[in-house]
Amino acid sequence: MAQDYAEHRPGYPDLAVRWALEPVLSRPHVAVLDLAAGTGKVTRSVRGLAAETVAVEPDPRLRAEFTRRVPGVRVLDGNAEALPLPDASVDAVTVGQAFHWFDAPRALDEIARVLRPGGVVAALTNYNDDRREWVAGLQRTGIPSPGISEEDPDYVPAHPRFAPVETARFEHAHRRTAESLVQMISTHSWVLVQDPDERERMRAELRSYLAGRPETREGEFDLPQIAVVNRAVRR
Repeated sequence: MAQDYAEHRPGYPDLAVRWALEPVLSRPHVAVLDLAAGTGKVTRSVRGLAAETVAVEPDPRLRAEFTRRVPGVRVLDGNAEALPLPDASVDAVTVGQAFHWFDAPRALDEIARVLRPGGVVAALTNYNDDRREWVAGLQRTGIPSPGISEEDPDYVPAHPRFAPVETARFEHAHRRTAESLVQMISTHSWVLVQDPDERERMRAELRSYLAGRPETREGEFDLPQIAVVNRAVRR
C-alpha cells in the first residue's frame, strides 16, 4: 500500500506550496512541520523552501516509505491531535490531502500550540479537473473520483486562534496511462476498504471506461488536476 501510494498518488505544484508558506517565507529561518506526511508528497516541495523541515506520520508503513524517499528529513510518529513537538517550535504546518481525517478543533488547538505567532497552517488537496468532459465521465460511471465541483473536505474551519481562511487554486497535470490511473484511484481509502471481488469489479469498470475514451485508450495522457490550498495565519 505505501509503495503504491508513493508511486501513483500525484504530488503538488511548487507554486501551490510556495503560496501555502508565503506568510512566513520572509523570516530568516523558516521551520515547517509537514503533518500526516504520508510518503512525503508535500515534504519534497517544502524542504526546498524551508531552512528546517520535520514530518509527522502515524502509519509505520508510510513512515518507512517516507524515509526511503525523503532522506535527511526527520519523520516522527504522531497525530494531529497530539503533536510530538514543543510549543512555538515551527513557522508553518502543511497538510496534504489529510485534514478531513482530523478532529478539526483539537487538531487546530495543537497546531496553534506548535506554531510561532504569525505562523500559518495550510491544507492542500488535489482534485481532478472535472470541467473536462472525459474526467467528469469518471463520476458518471459510479466510480468516486473527486472533482473540483464537489465540496472541499479539507477546508480549514474557523478557529479562534487563527485569522479567516484564505483559498487559492493551482492548475496542474500528471502524466498517466490507463493502468496508472487505475492504480492511482485504487490507493484511495474507499477502495482499500472494499472486499476483493468488489475492488476488482470497480477496476474492470474503470479500465472499460478508459478503453472507450479517445483521450485515454492508448499510451500516455495528461490527467488535469487542480490543487486547492486553504491557509490560515495564527493570531
